[in-house]
Amino acid sequence: MELYEKLKSIKEKYSEINEQLADPNIISDQSRMISLSKERRELEEIVRAFNEYEELMRHIVGNQEIINTSDDKELVELAESELKELYKKLAELEEKIKLLLIPKDPDDDKNVIVEIRAGTGGEEAGLFAADLYRMYSRYAEKRNWKKELIDLNETGLGGIKEVVFSLSGDGVYGDMKYESGVHRVQRVPVTEASGRIHTSAASVVILPEVEDIEIDIDPNDLRIDVYRSGGAGGQNVNKVETAIRITHIPTGIVVQCQDERSQLKNRQKAMKVLKARLYDLKMAEQMNEIAAQRKSMVRKGDRSDKIRTYNFPQNRVTDHRIGLTLYNLDSILDGELDELIEKLKIADKTEKLKEV
Repeated sequence: MELYEKLKSIKEKYSEINEQLADPNIISDQSRMISLSKERRELEEIVRAFNEYEELMRHIVGNQEIINTSDDKELVELAESELKELYKKLAELEEKIKLLLIPKDPDDDKNVIVEIRAGTGGEEAGLFAADLYRMYSRYAEKRNWKKELIDLNETGLGGIKEVVFSLSGDGVYGDMKYESGVHRVQRVPVTEASGRIHTSAASVVILPEVEDIEIDIDPNDLRIDVYRSGGAGGQNVNKVETAIRITHIPTGIVVQCQDERSQLKNRQKAMKVLKARLYDLKMAEQMNEIAAQRKSMVRKGDRSDKIRTYNFPQNRVTDHRIGLTLYNLDSILDGELDELIEKLKIADKTEKLKEV
């Protein structure tokens, strides 16, 4: 009954949110509207599952009444048979609801920075990196996410040495976080005349965007040096000290900026880079702590893991973290990642449920 009461309170909260969203005073408050709409979206699936749960319980009670009160032997047998199936569905639904009740990762709604780098395999690795870039670009299109290219370093044959881009939209990190790691491809390269299958790799890193409030930097931990910006000479040399070098003393991280002629702007840019680096360091430390405690089934942040293999001759994609094999490589490379990511989410939640 504890589960039932918890679900009941969630449904009541969901109804309250719907009433608030119909309030003219709330409608005129844009930030409140966005906050409530987001909260409602997060509760919708749980409420749908609870409605299904209540319907199943009504059927179970009805069948039990027939069994306890009816003199019709055939009707009782039918009710008993249905009751077994109803209890089976109820057990499955309860497991689904438990997964839905697992607390959400606070980073799930964040936008992300995606970095793809060619690994072992020479030119073929660069071509595979380009395939991954196209795959995520197509997936972003299907999800109506906004993609913005930050940096691109191409190879001679149309491959990619490295690409960095951002994705923004609803629940981006919640889906993309499972893509961090080493991706491996097995296929006959276009440069291979003998038709032999080669194995190449590319690495993918998914970083949540950093908000100012997440990294608290003590000014006493900073050493800030001001110096003259370099230049080509003559009038281009900055004759005042506008370049900034910031050293974060506890970590030894050094950042510098001399792009702007304004010392203030250079300082702002340098601080933004410092915050991003400190956040990445903080996340890496957290992942190391988690890894020391247990080996998670879905290792979202361990960049050294070989997480997935794309086998072209067999049209096969295998995710090694959960032992999942799909035979639709073509559609996956075209951005059809929903099934794969959904299975990874379920595996991740199941693992967390065991811990709870």
